Amino acid sequence: MSKRPTPEYKEYVVKLVVEEGKKATQLAYELGIGESSIRRWVKEYRDQKAAETEGIQYVTPTELKRMQNDYEKKLRALEEENAILKKAMHIFAKNQP
Repeated sequence: MSKRPTPEYKEYVVKLVVEEGKKATQLAYELGIGESSIRRWVKEYRDQKAAETEGIQYVTPTELKRMQNDYEKKLRALEEENAILKKAMHIFAKNQP
C-alpha cells in the first residue's frame, strides 16, 4: 500500500465501517492500516454528514473564491441597475406638472 491512501480508498474503508458494520480493529488488521487512522476517517466522515444535515457546508478555497467572484458580479449588476433606475426616476419627476 502507498504511504497516502486516496480519498476513494478512504471512503471505501469508511463505508465498510459505517454501512457494513465492520470493526475498525478488524479492518486495520486485514488492510494493514492503523486503527487510529480508520477511526479518524470515520469521525471525519460522520462530522461531515452531520454538518450536511445541519445545513453547514464545507467549501474549498477555490470554490469560495468562485462564489465570491459571482457575488461581486451580481452586486455590480444590481448597483448599475439601481443607478439607472435613479436616473429614470429623476427624468420622470422633472416632467411632472
